[in-house]
Order: sequence, then structure tokens, then C-alpha cells
Amino acid sequence: MRFFHLTALAYLLVERGHAVQVNPLPAPREIEWGTSGPRYLDWHVRFNGPGDHTIQAAWRRAWNTITRLRWTPAVTEAPIPTFAPFPSDNEKRDALHSRGTVRNVNVKVDDTDTELQHGVDESYTLQISEDSDKIEITAKTTWGALHAFTTLQQIVIAHHGQLLVEQPVKITDSPLYSVRGVMVDTARNFISVRKIFEQIDGMALSKLNMLHWHLSDTQSWPLEVRSYPQMTKDAYSHRETLSPHDVRQVIEYGRARGVRVVPEISMPSHSASGWKQVDPDIVACEDSWWSNDVWEKHTSVEPNPGQLDIANDKTYHVAETVYRDVSRLFTDHWFHIGGDELRTNCYKTSKHVRAWLQEDSSRTFDSLLQHWVDKIVPRLKKVNKNHRLIMWEDILLSQVMHADELPKDVIMQAWNGGLSHIKNLTSRGHDVIVSSADFMYLDCGYGGWVGNDPRYNEMENPDPSKPTFNYLGPGGSWCAPYKTWQRIYDYDFTDGLTDDEKKRVLGAVAPLWSEQVDDVVISYKMWPRAAALAELVWSGNVDKNGQKRTTLMTQRILNFREYLVANGIPAAPLQPKYCLQHPHHCDLFYNQTAVV
Repeated sequence: MRFFHLTALAYLLVERGHAVQVNPLPAPREIEWGTSGPRYLDWHVRFNGPGDHTIQAAWRRAWNTITRLRWTPAVTEAPIPTFAPFPSDNEKRDALHSRGTVRNVNVKVDDTDTELQHGVDESYTLQISEDSDKIEITAKTTWGALHAFTTLQQIVIAHHGQLLVEQPVKITDSPLYSVRGVMVDTARNFISVRKIFEQIDGMALSKLNMLHWHLSDTQSWPLEVRSYPQMTKDAYSHRETLSPHDVRQVIEYGRARGVRVVPEISMPSHSASGWKQVDPDIVACEDSWWSNDVWEKHTSVEPNPGQLDIANDKTYHVAETVYRDVSRLFTDHWFHIGGDELRTNCYKTSKHVRAWLQEDSSRTFDSLLQHWVDKIVPRLKKVNKNHRLIMWEDILLSQVMHADELPKDVIMQAWNGGLSHIKNLTSRGHDVIVSSADFMYLDCGYGGWVGNDPRYNEMENPDPSKPTFNYLGPGGSWCAPYKTWQRIYDYDFTDGLTDDEKKRVLGAVAPLWSEQVDDVVISYKMWPRAAALAELVWSGNVDKNGQKRTTLMTQRILNFREYLVANGIPAAPLQPKYCLQHPHHCDLFYNQTAVV
């Protein structure tokens, strides 16, 4: 009974203009609540707006969700008196008749033809006035209107058979960053289209706008390629493949919800499956043992090994053909071509690389990678001049092998080294997507997954003051510990950058690598932690006074987790439900300004 009692008490305070329960995520940039009491909504609000199919379909989804879920937040941040009476039916009826019912939504969009591409205007305003019978929504583009609808979904709640917005409200909103995303890996373990849809649903609700789709790796090649149909022989099974129809479905599903889909084909690293079916001669070290006791002899950072042989001229024709076929499937103007975690020991097994190095004594493995950059980038740009390439930061910053120069229009995705690598790349003049493993890797902390590991064969810690692999140490997770939502949310990834360098940070993407992820657990591991990133890159982690708002975010993300689950997304719980129902009772510090 406590839950319903709290809800009713909070409702009474809303009637009298003292509080609101709703706490939408991500927090809007500007939100002003009135004090005159709730605005009741008709169960059949009429849409008045553009004839654009995307906007109309999005409105139908949003309103159907509102009327189907009849959502009520679990708790309110506002202090609630212990003995406040329940609101009477007469009080509610009087409020309803005195101000009338909201029966219309007016949507005005300046441009419904703008494509969903990087940099599109996603701003919107949403207003429900004290005396008007309309919800007023304005946006520059279709994609801002979609964000307005998802905000409305969270602020319309149900109470005793009535839909209402707790107070008149005005929201003026736009994102801090144009890149706000997550990465899904369908190569280490296969992820079905149905589960990709589920991630897009969560992204749309939290205003994330970019799905980075890691399509291939050494372990499997699930994607059908027109020119080389034999590549899917290296899928895990016929059932675990992605057809052109599947790809189009994901793209269309994402577009309808304001989510771009950016593909990644890993090359020249993480490249064995698929490629070897085209020509085994273009893959180096595929038949080597990936690991042993001596790190210097490793041919790969994880099983199974394989890198495109970039000293073999045949490699470039195949890579260009794959790129051409795959890029035709996708509508986005960005394309990710990998470039991380190359191993020199892999290339030592290649007759082509050995011959290339022997031709000129000044050549090194670094110059070999520069050779790849100089040959592949112009070829890919010639295929599609509208595409902008993305690469992992290793291509420039790896200590194992790196190129010295890269065209400045290539976007760098920074995953290692935290703030120092972000500064390094932006200071060189590259635009950067932040994916720092120390803060944003959603697969971190789950322990080791390779077998026959004697480091687990440890029954006690001989020295409690020193963590070992299996006692207080990483436990096999190279990027341990687990990245909690607070770890993600508190990350100030532009700290230490100049103003010019900050302008080169395009946003952030949280990767979920799938060595230990499949359909069964993907949403549990993705959500609601990805929602912490969503607010970080939409409206930031500080208030107008520069104070970290992590403490206020706690109830917002706890409620949002409940909202995700209500929408069919099996998000993980973050705290005991006691904490949800008793705001701040589970805080570590009594001082609410402890996080600075």
C-alpha cells in the first residue's frame, strides 16, 4: 500500500501546485513548470501537423504507448507530508472543468525533407499552457519532432482513470552533441534483428541517435555480400546471417525512430572469417596459435587470429569490393573501417610482408601501416565521395604499429588512454568520437572468457595488501571494473581541452562488445547504463551552476529503468526497490553536494 499512498499524496501536491512526479530522461536543457495545477488530456488527442509519414507514424506510436502503458512514475523527488489526505473526486472534477481538457496536439516542423545524417537539427519546443486545449510542438526538422514525442511520453501520466500532465509546462530542448550512440557487435556472438530493434527502441526513448553496428570480426562473418556470397560460410550457422533485407529493416526501423545506423567492417585487423573464404592468401596468420606464455609471440589480442595482408596487392581489390557492396546497403554518410589492435607478430608470418620489408631497409611495420592508409583511403573515397570514414584511434596512436599521417577528414574513435588520447587526436586536427574504455565500455568487468587459464587456480591471496589476478584484481577483464552508470555519467571527456579542441569532439558512443553477449543478455547489459550516456551527451552532467547533478540523476535513471521495462526492454535493476521508493536513502554521503 505504501506505493499507492505515496502516489496519491504526490498527486495532491500537484493539484495544489507544489510538485511534479515526472523526471524525464534525458533531462531537457530547459524546462519550466507552472503552478496552476494539472492539465488533463483526452484519451483521443487529435494530431494536427505535417502530412509526413515518419512524423505521423511516430505520433501514433507515442500516443499508443501513452494510452496503453498509463504510466505513473514510482517516486517523486519532492518531500511528501506524512498525513496529507487523498484528493477527492470533486476536487479532480472541478480542476478538469475549470481549465478544460487538452484535446489536440499541434505539430509545426519547418523542414520535413532533411535527411537523418550527422549534424541534423534535433531541437524542439513543447508547451502545454494553463488555459489552452492544445499541446504545442515546434521543431526545425522531423527528427526534433520525434524527440518531442518521446519527451511527451514520459511527462504524461495516468491517475485514477485520467491522463494528465502535472502542471502547465514549457520545454526548450536540443542536444549538446550530435553523436550520441551505442555500439552493437554481431560478430563475436550473433545478435538477431529482433534484439537490434529492441536496442533501437531504448535509444529512441533516451534520445540516442547513432547505432554503431560492428558487423564483422575474426570469429564470424554474418553479413551477405553480393560479390562474395561465400563469405557467409564463416557465419556461425545459416540462421545466424544478415541478409540485405535484414539490413534494410534495421535501417528503416532506426530512421523511423531518429536513429542513424553506421556500419563497421573491421580491417585490416580483426579480419579472418569471411575474407579467407574469398582468398586465403589475403589473410595473414589465420592458421597460427593466437596466444602463449610469452606476450611478444602473440599474433592476436584474442582468439582467433587473422589480419588482412596489407603487403599483398590482391587485398586492396577485395577490400574495395566488399566496401562497395556493403556501403550500398547503408544510407548513412559515415562508414567505419576499423583499424584497431594490429599485431606485428601476425605479419611476421606473411611471406608478402617479409618480402615488402626486405625491399627497402628503411621500411618498418609503421611504414607498412602507412602503406595501407595511403592505398586504401583513396580507393574507398573514390567508391563513394559522400562517405566519411571512421577509424579506431590505434591507426595513429598504437605503440605496436601506427601510421604517421592520416587525412584530417577521417574521424577518430578514441577508446584507449582516456583524456590524454582525446587531446592528442583533437590537437592533431581530427574530429573525435569518445568511446573511452575506462568509462564507457559496457562489456567490462565480467571476467575472463578464454579457457585453460591457470591464473584462476588460486585458493587464497598470499598478500592481502596486493591484489592478484583472482583476488581484488581484474579477474580476467582487461578493462575491469564494471562500468556503473555513475562511472559513465560523471565522465567529463572534454576536460583539459582548448576551446578549439572541444569543438572537434563530436560526441560519444558506448560500445558493447559481444564476446559474452548474445540475445539473452544484450538488453540487460546495455540498459539502463546506456541511458546515463544519453543524458551526458544530450544535456550534460552539471546544472546551471556547474554542480554535478549525479545525485539528482539517481531517481531519474531509476524511474527510467522502470519505464524501459514497461516498454518491453529488459533493463537491469540498479538498486534495491527500497532505494527507488525512498529517494536518497541509499546515497553513500548524507551531503548532497559530495559529487563535484
